[in-house]
Amino acid sequence: MTNERKKTELKISGMTCAMCSSTIEKSLSGLPGVSRAQVNLGNELASVEYDPTQVNLSDLEKAVTDAGYGTVNEQVILKVGGMTCATCEKTVTDSLKQLDGVVKVTVNLATEKVSVTYNQRMTTLAEMKKAIDDAGYQYLGIEGGEDISTVVREKDLRDKRIRISIGFLVGLPLMVLMYIPVGLPFPLEYFELLISTPVFLYISYPIFRAGYHALKNKTLTMDVMYSMGIGVAFGSSVLGTFEIVLTREFMFYETAVLLATFLTLGRYLEAKAKGKTSDAIKKLMGLQAKTATVFRENKEIEVSIEDVQINDVVVVKPGAKIPIDGVVVGGESYVDESMVTGEPIPVGKKDGSSVIGGTLNTNSVLMVKATKIGKNTMLAQIIKLVEEAQGSKPPVQRIADIAVGYFIPVVLTIAVVSFLVWYVLLGSTLLFSLTALISVLVIACPCALGLATPTAVTVGIGRGAELGILIKNGDALEVSEKVTTIVFDKTGTLTKGKPEVTDILGVGVKDTMVLQMAASVETNSLHPLAEAVVKKAQENRLSLEKSIGFDTFAGKGVQATVKGTEVLIGNRMLFKERNVSWPMEVEEMLVQLETEGKTVMFIAFDQKLAGLIGIADTLKETTKSAIQKFKAMGLKVVMITGDNVRTAQAIARHIGIDVVRAEVLPQEKASEVKKLQAAGEVVAFVGDGINDAPALAQADVGIAIGSGTDVAIESGEVVLMKSDLLDSVAAVQLSKKVMSRIKQNLFWAFAYNTAFIPVAAGVLYPFFGVTFRPEFAGLAMALSSVTVVTLSLLLKRYIPPAKEVKTNGD
Repeated sequence: MTNERKKTELKISGMTCAMCSSTIEKSLSGLPGVSRAQVNLGNELASVEYDPTQVNLSDLEKAVTDAGYGTVNEQVILKVGGMTCATCEKTVTDSLKQLDGVVKVTVNLATEKVSVTYNQRMTTLAEMKKAIDDAGYQYLGIEGGEDISTVVREKDLRDKRIRISIGFLVGLPLMVLMYIPVGLPFPLEYFELLISTPVFLYISYPIFRAGYHALKNKTLTMDVMYSMGIGVAFGSSVLGTFEIVLTREFMFYETAVLLATFLTLGRYLEAKAKGKTSDAIKKLMGLQAKTATVFRENKEIEVSIEDVQINDVVVVKPGAKIPIDGVVVGGESYVDESMVTGEPIPVGKKDGSSVIGGTLNTNSVLMVKATKIGKNTMLAQIIKLVEEAQGSKPPVQRIADIAVGYFIPVVLTIAVVSFLVWYVLLGSTLLFSLTALISVLVIACPCALGLATPTAVTVGIGRGAELGILIKNGDALEVSEKVTTIVFDKTGTLTKGKPEVTDILGVGVKDTMVLQMAASVETNSLHPLAEAVVKKAQENRLSLEKSIGFDTFAGKGVQATVKGTEVLIGNRMLFKERNVSWPMEVEEMLVQLETEGKTVMFIAFDQKLAGLIGIADTLKETTKSAIQKFKAMGLKVVMITGDNVRTAQAIARHIGIDVVRAEVLPQEKASEVKKLQAAGEVVAFVGDGINDAPALAQADVGIAIGSGTDVAIESGEVVLMKSDLLDSVAAVQLSKKVMSRIKQNLFWAFAYNTAFIPVAAGVLYPFFGVTFRPEFAGLAMALSSVTVVTLSLLLKRYIPPAKEVKTNGD
């Protein structure tokens, strides 16, 4: 019998020539089971014929990446209803992974979303929908597509409310009948059977249905155990009623009804609470405009946001949302950007100003030329980043994942063993033994374990997003909790990054000549210090001369020729390398400026010192407060700067930093971070997302502050939308709180199961006469999941230190 061969196409990236295609063909053909591999350089597709019993899609993609190229797959976010525990998560994952072409599946139990990376040439959304439906769950559409999830969720909650109401209306009177005799013309058992059967079947149908689908897919879920528990309770009652094997003492009708009701109540409360965990992302999505008014063919027309094109001119009226990212080409107004950047004060916009989609135009009409639309807008990038982060798992989740894998088989074993021990070994009644069996089946709760981490991560990262703190993944949360050292770049992080010239000291040359020549050279540079010099020259109405032969020395200075004079501008390091000396009286002036915390710029004409320029960069208002708060948290605070030691120490003393790394070149910042790590420190680096990218990448946690640019989003594990240093404190505090809440949740989940399962099995009965009625065991199970989700929701109350400062008037 021959195996059926399969064909697929892989989209390849990184190919530039025919040799690339032959290299990939060779790599693919070398895999066992691949009978043909052909690469088309023109359309960048690789056609592969292979034996699926010997090789799979992941192997094919690995062969391409091992050859040095990339594969391009589609990614879609599916909304899935009906998932309640970690086992559901595994069932959905396994069902989708069985589809040909599915490369990766990531389930977020808290938000009920499934991220699927797949080869669209091998599988379709229709096949994914069928796989989810066949697994017993609800396919609710795709993220960004028609949003039917809210409608379905409300319908599901309404359905559960009806089932719960009917359950209590029937179950509670049945319980009363067990204790208060009522005269009936026929046996009470028949009455209970007649009343409870339709109610029980109606309430428990979703549980039995989910249990059936789980068994059909050869998986054990909590629905299987719940089905066994309520099934045994009701089945025993029916057998006892007709005295088949059992006697009429086995009456569990009210237990079966109330048990199914409590289980449904638990699912209802859990679903309600889980819905609140993603409030933050819903708020962000709510900022996106649905329509836009564009100026076409000399008239204004309203179009769907999807129909806006790059370079379209969008008319934004007062009180309206700006629908796209763009540049103002007409009008002046103030724009409220607080919903995206967190900055509370509206920002003035005029011709040439950039605007962000989702922000609010306040007082006048703006004409905005669209530069980014759809998924490329800043708001869309933030939403995508937050969603991906909420779907990530910190390493601590592995504990729960391992536990859940063994949980249900262990609980089933305990249930059976408890029944056998009580009935066979200890000679208890069949009624008591069955009660213990049912109680164990329904009190166990892996759902709490499964929800402990994702709900806390979802709420915590969502709260961060509301505050303008974008935490990119779960790993960043766990590492942030372990941070021992905070490293700050000075310029633009501790300071405003807008330096000003404070002193000009000529040495044998007029001060104005020093400033004019320096500015004529520095006009070629974009460095903040250079811009300060040029600005000072312009303020003094000095004309700038043409310079030639401009050259830079990274982190040290610049050089150019002006009117035949070679002008060298730089720091101590550069001037020592060039053997430019200065007299003692200049050294005294130099020390004075540095002691005042000013950066000193040396200027030489034709290798002879001509003067000094002192430059000061104002500290941010919240710098000192942020440093104090980090130190109060027991963290070591370090400042890295290119300034000389004296200047750096003066600034550090002023703001309360004890450890300084001075005269560090830009390219050496990452090395300084590495040295701290080698000494055993867990390092968080706070800096500019553009200039400090290597240091941010080297640090255990990189915190990119205050730019909110695309580059910043690529740099560092945490991105701060504002330039407020207190937000870096909030990022660390929030991470610690999220991890603390995860650990509390896991402790509660483990403690609950460790304590209550033995009680349900009857271990306390011989000593204290304590046991669980099955329906109350079901209620305890319901409350355990709700407790975990509720604890996670408390993270929404986190107040950042910036708010505390305003409240206390500090």
